[in-house]
Formats: sequence, C-alpha cells, structure tokens
Amino acid sequence: MDEEACYSFLSPALPPTHILDRHLHVLAEPNQNWPQYFGPELFGRYQYLVAIPAVIEAGAEAKFCATLRQPSGTLVMTVTLMSREKNTTLFTHTSNEAFQTCVQFEAPLVQKEVQHFQVEVRGDTFYSKQVRKVMIRASDTFTFIQTDKPIYLPGQKGNNVMATVFNYLTSCIMVTVTPGPSSDYTLTPLSGDLYTSCLCANERKTLRWTMIPTALGAVNVTVSAEAVASHVSCDNEVVSVPDRGRIDVVTKSLIVKVRSPLTEEAEIHLPENVIEGSARTSVSVLGDILARALKNLDGLLQMPYGCGEQNMALLAPNIYILHYLKGTQQLTAAIMEKATNFLTSGYQRQLNYKSADGAYTTFGTGPGNTWLTAFVVRSFAKAQSFIFIDPRKIEESKTWLQHKQQENGCFEKSGKLFHNGMKGGVSDEVTLSAYVTAAFLEMNTSQHDPVMNKSLACLKESLSDLSNTYTTALLAYVFTLAGDVETRAHLLQHLDTVAVREGGFLYWSQTAAETSASLSVEISSYVLLAKLSASPTAEDLGYASGIIRWLTGQQNYYGGFSSTQDTVVALQALALYSTLVFSAEGWSTVTVQAPSSQLTFDVNQGNKLLYQEEALQDVSGKYRLEVKGTACASVQISATYNIPTPADVTTLSVRQVCTQVSIITLFKHRYSGKEETTNMVILDIKMLSGFSPDPESLKSVSNWTDSTNDRVEQKEDHVLVYIEELSKDTPINHSLEIIQELPVDNLKPAVVKIYDYYQPGPSLTKLYSNSTLTHFRGSD
Repeated sequence: MDEEACYSFLSPALPPTHILDRHLHVLAEPNQNWPQYFGPELFGRYQYLVAIPAVIEAGAEAKFCATLRQPSGTLVMTVTLMSREKNTTLFTHTSNEAFQTCVQFEAPLVQKEVQHFQVEVRGDTFYSKQVRKVMIRASDTFTFIQTDKPIYLPGQKGNNVMATVFNYLTSCIMVTVTPGPSSDYTLTPLSGDLYTSCLCANERKTLRWTMIPTALGAVNVTVSAEAVASHVSCDNEVVSVPDRGRIDVVTKSLIVKVRSPLTEEAEIHLPENVIEGSARTSVSVLGDILARALKNLDGLLQMPYGCGEQNMALLAPNIYILHYLKGTQQLTAAIMEKATNFLTSGYQRQLNYKSADGAYTTFGTGPGNTWLTAFVVRSFAKAQSFIFIDPRKIEESKTWLQHKQQENGCFEKSGKLFHNGMKGGVSDEVTLSAYVTAAFLEMNTSQHDPVMNKSLACLKESLSDLSNTYTTALLAYVFTLAGDVETRAHLLQHLDTVAVREGGFLYWSQTAAETSASLSVEISSYVLLAKLSASPTAEDLGYASGIIRWLTGQQNYYGGFSSTQDTVVALQALALYSTLVFSAEGWSTVTVQAPSSQLTFDVNQGNKLLYQEEALQDVSGKYRLEVKGTACASVQISATYNIPTPADVTTLSVRQVCTQVSIITLFKHRYSGKEETTNMVILDIKMLSGFSPDPESLKSVSNWTDSTNDRVEQKEDHVLVYIEELSKDTPINHSLEIIQELPVDNLKPAVVKIYDYYQPGPSLTKLYSNSTLTHFRGSD
C-alpha cells in the first residue's frame, strides 16, 4: 500500500478489529482507490462514514460513498469540494433514518492541484465538521522519452532515441507512435520496429529512432502516442478506443553536446586585386566571448563619436561588461579602474548634450530627442552601480519622457530619429514607444505603474500587424520585462516562424530581401534578450546557443559589430547569456593547423580573459581548428589587406572639384537608394599629405543647398562631416579650404569616404587630389 496516497480517518470508538474489518471491506469494494474516511465518535457510537479517493483524475467521473447510522434525531449531511477559486456542494441530504449512498461527480479539469473535501453533519443537538485533502491530477501520461547516451556533435549518427508507451487501461488498445517534426534534428526509424502495434492491459513497448542533431544545446524531442481504432484483435480481444486520454503527447529536452575534440575548417580567400605585400592574417583565442570587447573598451568601433548617441555607444558596453564580470566574480581592480575611467569620462561628455528640461539632444542643440533620452537614462541607471551618477539627472529625464506620453499611451517622437531600423511596417510611434517602455522597465518601473499601464496597452494595440520583424523582436523583449507571459509567448512563436536557420546558426533579418548585417544583429539580439530575461530553461539556453553562434560570428576584430546600436544591444545580450552559462571550471587546448605551420593555445580559468594572438605565416588558404577540453573557447581568424579604391558605385555618389589657385575643394554627394532618406551619413575627408583644413573654413563648412549639416570635427588628419540625412536624388554640396603646410614631392591623392553610419554597407571610398576633376559614384 502506498502510504503517500492512502489516508484513513476512522472513529476511535470502534474496536480495532472493526477498524481493520471496515478498512479491508472498503478497500475491497469495486472502483474504490485509496479511500479516505470521515467518521467521528458520538456518545460511543459510530454515527457516519464518508469514503473518498485520495487521488482523483482531473476531468474524470469520480465517486464517494456516505453512510449515516442510527441518528438520534434529524441530521443534515453536506459534502463540499473546496478549492482556491470556488466551493462546490456535491451532496446534501436530510434524514432521521439511517442511509447509505454513493454519489458520482465530475472532477474539475486542472493540471495538478490539492483541493479539500469538507463533510458537515448538523442537527439540533449535534454538529460535526471535518476536512481532508485530495489530490486532483491530470491522467497519467502513457509515453515517455529517453536516450541511450548524451547526444554529441551536430551531424553525428548513432544516437538512439527511445520512446516507451504504457497501457494503464484494463483492456487492449492499438497504439500508433509518431515523432514530431523539428529543424533541430532528424529521426530515422530503426528497421524492425513496429510503430503501430497492440498494447494490452499493463503492457509496455519501447520504440527506437536514430537521431541526427543539427544544433547544439538543448533540443526538444516530441513524440505522440495515439490509441486508434482497428479491426485486428489483440490477444484474442477486441480493441477498444478510450473516450478520454486517447492521445498523449510528450516533449522532452535532450542535450546535444560537443564531443571533444571538436574540429572545424575555415578558408580565407583574398581578392584578386589585393595590393601585394599588404595582407596580414592572425588567429586570436579567448576563454570568454566578451573578452574581445573587454580588451577594446575604448575602441569597439573604429567610427567617429561626434554626437550624443554615438558617445553613448562608447559608454554603454562598459556597463554591461562590468555587470557580467561582477556577477561572475571576475572583476579585478585593474579592470574596474580602466572601465570606470571610461564610464566617468563618457558620463561627463554626455552631459554636454543635456538640455535644461532633462532631455538629451543629438548635437547639444535643438529639441530634446525622445529615443536618445531613453537610451541615456536606461544606461545611466545601470551605471550607478559603478560610478556616481547624479540621481537628479535621471529623474529629470524620466519626468521629461513621462510628459511625452500621449493620450493613447504611446510616446511622442521628438527630435530626429537617425536610425531608420526603428522605422517600418508598424509605425515610428510603436517602435519608439516600445524602446522607451523597455527603458522604464529595465529601471525596475512596475508594469502596474500608470505610465507603464498606458504604454503597454498602446503597444498591445499594434499586435495585429507583426510584419516588421525589428519591432516584433523589440516588443517580445518589452512584454518579457513586463511579465506578460501570454503576449510574450505569442510574439516569440511568431518570431520562431520567421527565423533563418542555417545549420546550427539561428538569426533574423528584417525581410527576405533586407539582409543588412547590422539590422540582423539588432533583431537577433532582442530575440535573445526576450528568451533569456524570464528565468530561462535548459530549452531556452539551447535555443539561445544557435543565436550566440551566429552573433559571435558577426563580431569585428575589436569585439564590436557594424555600428553603434547593434554593438550596444548585442553586447547586452551576450553579457546576459554569458552570465547564465558561466562556469568557473574547465580547460581547453586550441590547435590551429595552417598550410605550413601549427599554433597551440591553452585556455584555463587563470587566463580566460587574456587576449592571445599570433600571426599566421600563411595569409590565405585552409585552416583546421581543433579544440580539446571542457572550457569555452572563442577563436577568430582575421585577415586584413589593402585594395585599390573601388571605381563604380550605385547608391551613394560624390563629385569633387578642386582649384589650384584657392585650393578649395567642393564635395557634391547624392543618394540614390531605395529608401526615401538615409540614416545619418558621415562624410570622412582625409587630408592630402602636407595639407590641413583652414580653421575658419572648418568652422563654417558650407552647405549650398540645405542646412542638414549638424556637426563638423577634425580628428587627426581627417575632417568628419555629420549629415543628418540625405534625401533620395537630392544633391548636397560641401566646400572645404585646405592649406599646404609642408611641401610634398610627388603628392599622392587622398581618400574621401561617405557612408551610412548605422548600416555601413552602402558606402563610397574614392580618391581626390588638388589638381584633378573627378566624378564618381558610391558602391553597396
């Protein structure tokens, strides 16, 4: 007898033999399963008895039996099933005579829940009430999944997955077992196994498949078992199909591990027009996916930082990396000093872009920018753990943002939104509002706060249109932070259907035609944040590993990505993932086999943050990587080389005119892409050798057609012109006077480059000199 499933409540007035007899008698009754008893003592006599099951199947017909003996007067017996939500009266009977009856009732449909039976007996001179617990649970599954060993390495054969089917019924059934489809693996039936077969009472059957995984980490294997009708008899018995529990579906998470050693091949091809002698190839090894960014905190992007948003891109990654190092107890005094110096200088620089009303502007003047203010305040709130941030600055910015909330709950766009990735099929308002809402929720603002209530309600109104993948990913993160499980699940399910799966890689793009790496990094990072910001399961971490493999493959040599926002969001996501999977144990040895040389690196807990780099003798060709051990190892092969300046372009164009008399250079540029306007554009003019820009000319770089110039700055021998946007097919003119400070023989042309700051793909690099007239167009 299972002691956990059986309870006995009998009147102590009965002699022990009577208790035993009664107990055995009730247990022997048909369909009585582990009974409980109600029955108090009254004047030395056993007045009533109620027997109930201790465990009831949810949604099934159940039964209890009630007995009343020799009442001394009129008594009322009431039996009630009580739960947190409601009380249900199952039986009420008034009698002055003895009776015995059994009552059937339908158990509530719950997954698993402890409820209470209450038996109350009331009369003029008698009152008794007793309460007993009863377990109501879903019907036993009749299928479970297991594997014969850990499942190693994607693509490896020979892993057997087994599903065992049980028949708990008293009759024979015909069962068909079917595995569910998945993009993470393929299941091939083993020859000789029958996947539709008889299963009689209390029998079991184990079926096997060969599994070939295509992804690392936790993968979900789903198997369904269904009792089907059949004219074939089983064990001379007619097959029955149960009314309930006819289909059982079981999903189990299995771990796909990397078998040591792990090998992979990489191949580097140099372009045909590479300048001879300019190619350099190196391999770098780290024990942490954030260590590359940690090494280059002051230079994650080799891009200008001349506006408020770009300055934040220098500050924000420091915050996420510090939180990761602190959370994993890897933060040393040296790292802390270096990072906090960057934070402090970035904080002070950012205050130059703050308005008196608490808003932040892109270039320190003009109207406050809603998006930038949200970006700044969420970063400052996180930075408070490491440096002093004036709390008044944060509160002023939060108040300004709250005043930008409209009647419909969404936030008003103020200031130029330079990042076109935040625009699209839903509306600027929805995407911007999602970003602001995420900022408040990251600052631990309650989802029940009136401002959050209104903004979340506004965002929910947009859920009927999920055509903008960027917005959908951002919304998934917002509703994860808000704790809205249902909306989060809906958004993540949609995102899963539009994901791009290539081998073990998983990522998202805005559309099938839009393949911007920068935008894909942002979208994929928001999906990763949504997956991991709500108590992630092993399944979630397995899903995330495919995104991580793709994201780390997009990192540049410095640990950043293509632009500012993709770098900030991706490092936030990578830091969260690294914190969740961090292990303080393990070691690995990395071997790199080049065509004519071999290099070996050791990674252990003492050097996992150490940046190890070696030059390769072979600048191109095939390289074989082998990793042995149990620790994380990040390996990157980087090739750098020079090529002649490209000659033909299709999206951006520049016309440059020079006169030898005044040495005034005119740069004329035009955008001819598919969008109506660009993101922010950078015009980067490298000075001719021996020349420098005239200081007065630099102060007033003229724009002959429109006032879209927002900032001009000199950085070493480059002049950087920040252009708010370029409208389609509208030429823009800039002129710059340059002064020869040193005579240079055989003067070579210099480079002028124009590119979209947020999506550097469409760009132009071209030469100019002081004695030529050149016309050229930009390239994708």
